[in-house]
Amino acid sequence: MIDPLAPLLTALGRETSASSDFDLNPDVVLPEGRTLRPAGVLIPVQVLDGVAQVILTKRSSHLKHHPGQIAFPGGKQDESDADVIAAALREAREEIGLPSENVRVLGALPAHETVTSFTMTPVIGLVERPFEIIPELNEVDEVFHVPLAHVTDLSRFSIQGRRWRGASRHYYTVPFGPYYIWGATARILRGLAERMSA
Repeated sequence: MIDPLAPLLTALGRETSASSDFDLNPDVVLPEGRTLRPAGVLIPVQVLDGVAQVILTKRSSHLKHHPGQIAFPGGKQDESDADVIAAALREAREEIGLPSENVRVLGALPAHETVTSFTMTPVIGLVERPFEIIPELNEVDEVFHVPLAHVTDLSRFSIQGRRWRGASRHYYTVPFGPYYIWGATARILRGLAERMSA
């Protein structure tokens, strides 16, 4: 029987460079000496019926930042967090009810710089046992699964653009059914897809 996690584990052993929300917009000039705040997001991988799935959230439509967007559970590192991995696990527990002890950390991807001035570390964690998904009502409208093979298939990604702060900005998308996965989430998945296809 083929291990559904084998391609992921192999990919984690490969090296790739850091990413940012500005990768597709080389005309953006970032200020020197800018201060970036540390954050961690969890890429929770759960094997269901022999298929590796990624758990994603749809952010609440009334949030100030990124309302309605598809995202990984995660957020900024608090003083009480030992590191960004601890931050990612804590946020996943708070946002979707995923017990931290139910997650085996497999590794991390290079940091991703966001337009909101965070340096965000994507932490890949295996969900080892079933759990009751409990969305945090103030932050999460929906929690859903998407096959890992879908969001790591380079052919499913496209580059789109829109006007943002008076300028044209480009970004990756990797749609799945009714879910429009784009921005930082799609960029991080694109980086993982590049590793898995190497």
